[in-house]
Amino acid sequence: MRPLALILVLLTTLPAPADIIHLKNGRTIWADQVRDNKDHVEYDLGEDTYAIPKSTVERIEAGGIAPVHAGNSAGPSSNPDTPDITPPTPSFHHEADVAEKVIRDGKVDTEALASLGRAENPELAATAYFLAGKHESDHGNFPQAKRYYESALRFQPDNSTLLIYYSATLMRTGHAVEALPYAEHAASVDPNSPDAAAMLGFVQFASDHTPDAIRSWKKSLALRPDATVSQYLARAERESSAESDFSQRESSHFNLHFEGKDTSETFRRDLLATLDSEYDDLVRDLGYSPHSNIAVTLYTQQAFFDVTRAPSWTGAINDGKLRIPVSGIPSVTRDLARVLKHELTHSFVSQMSGNRCPTWLNEGIAQLEEGKSSASSGPQLAQLYAAGNEIPLNMLEGSFMNFSAPEATVAYAESLTATEYIRDTYGMSEINRILELLAQGSSTEAALRRTAHSDYRQLRDEMARSLKEKYD
Repeated sequence: MRPLALILVLLTTLPAPADIIHLKNGRTIWADQVRDNKDHVEYDLGEDTYAIPKSTVERIEAGGIAPVHAGNSAGPSSNPDTPDITPPTPSFHHEADVAEKVIRDGKVDTEALASLGRAENPELAATAYFLAGKHESDHGNFPQAKRYYESALRFQPDNSTLLIYYSATLMRTGHAVEALPYAEHAASVDPNSPDAAAMLGFVQFASDHTPDAIRSWKKSLALRPDATVSQYLARAERESSAESDFSQRESSHFNLHFEGKDTSETFRRDLLATLDSEYDDLVRDLGYSPHSNIAVTLYTQQAFFDVTRAPSWTGAINDGKLRIPVSGIPSVTRDLARVLKHELTHSFVSQMSGNRCPTWLNEGIAQLEEGKSSASSGPQLAQLYAAGNEIPLNMLEGSFMNFSAPEATVAYAESLTATEYIRDTYGMSEINRILELLAQGSSTEAALRRTAHSDYRQLRDEMARSLKEKYD
């Protein structure tokens, strides 16, 4: 078996030669290839082609080495960054021979796969289905990868590598609670595997079992030092320390963590009632219900920033758990209710898209659901788009957390305006369809083409015309 590069099935690419587009606003875009096309500059990233107005470009530099990033799969504030840790020990034989039969012309040969599955050799069959699943994982098709891993496990249910990858795929698609028994089984059948212990920690942390995650990560580190596991352990220990004397309450959809002296019983009861009501609203709006209870933690202002290390402009965060600072708030105000619905929306969007929603769409949907409109920022955005000084949407696919406060303001305004434009022009059902396509492995631009019939360039031009008509 080749080295398994990422336990959580979000494989990064090796650094490769790239062209660098330097924008007039100081930003840079790394591209596989750049082309000058009249009034636009087109560039390729993987299988997708993007375009930006030439007026926004300062210069183009050839021959750089692109930084390594994960795929466009993770939502910004809806999930922790995907860890990159040392691969598990190989546990299959004859992988190269099987790979030649199963993967042909860049696709899974389903007939060859089925034939190997019928052979009287469980290890070969498991290897074949594992390779098929890994191929689909590499290409972002996690639902199909999940099915192939399930088939592999039918042949080798005690294979720790299969159990780790299947657990990772379940967690990657928002099913951390379902992943827990598989991660536990991997750690049980291979108790000396640092990877199995690390995977168990990730699943435990995502399913709101922080003390258990701390123990699993400490075991993993005792077996083998790892910088990423150490980073996550430190994060979990900060959370555990801040919440050492917290209490917990549950409702039909939420696990609420709180410090009793900072919130009254009435406040906590009203907050859960508000969350339950907003949950029902989102089920109606999005036609979807999350798989398991959602963790919500109430912090003092200082504890919030100590635990999350979020930028100062952040008012709340959803990193798989809703983390809300509530110092000095005696009751569930209208503003707090909006914050709760915004962050709760991220949990829905994360699961609907298999954690593959770009940040701009994720934040756009959340702002729409909390009741915001682009009207207040429309005139300023109209000027930005007219001058070609907006942040291109494809540059808003990743996290906003490193933005300055002014940059974040523009990023959120553009996200809301773009999502609102798609909803008003094509309907909310098409936004839901985009999320569905993303969960199936589609890139953002491909999903846009199949729903709004626009790539990023066309969507940008349509938005610019709409803004000009409304606010000029």
